[in-house]
Amino acid sequence: MRITSRLLVAALAAVAAPAMAQSQGDWLLGIGAHQVNPKSGNGDLVVGRADVGSDLKPTVTLEYFLADNLGLELIAAAPFKHDVSVGGTHIGTVKHLPPTLSLQYHFNSQGTVSPFLGAGINYTLFFSEDTRGVLGSDISLKNSWGLAAHAGLDFKVGDKGAIRIDARWIDIDSDVSLGGTQLGTVNIDPLVYGAAYVLKF
Repeated sequence: MRITSRLLVAALAAVAAPAMAQSQGDWLLGIGAHQVNPKSGNGDLVVGRADVGSDLKPTVTLEYFLADNLGLELIAAAPFKHDVSVGGTHIGTVKHLPPTLSLQYHFNSQGTVSPFLGAGINYTLFFSEDTRGVLGSDISLKNSWGLAAHAGLDFKVGDKGAIRIDARWIDIDSDVSLGGTQLGTVNIDPLVYGAAYVLKF
């Protein structure tokens, strides 16, 4: 009985032991992949209703802890490429880069599972618009500033590592023009979700 009690205490201590606790001055590097899922029905343009497709790309995050459990994170990615349809007809593709800076708080950072919440600002750069078919010339999407929200869970796998599952909402609105004539605004407002391996250093 005494041996069993000692083993139970040791097991509980192992579960409760600090693992990758985030302290002021720490850095976290995350390597993973995320999918950008624009909301359905992205806006009514002069030429019809616009829809922007989804895409999955590798991502990198870097977070610096301004205080214990409070981090400032930047996410960057390979360029996302989206199919664009108007009135149900595929008209081409567009690429974008959406770097997002977030301030986020990590709860239970000494536990095995650590949730976090964050909010910040996004800048989306659109480029390589390639239009074909019914419109006859390339469309142009204006770059966008917007707010962002972030939530996720870190599952600790050691003193310096964790598997992260997270989701973001980003406010992305872009004015669309064709040959210098404005067609309207697309409200992309995607959910961005994915997974990453996070390393503390």
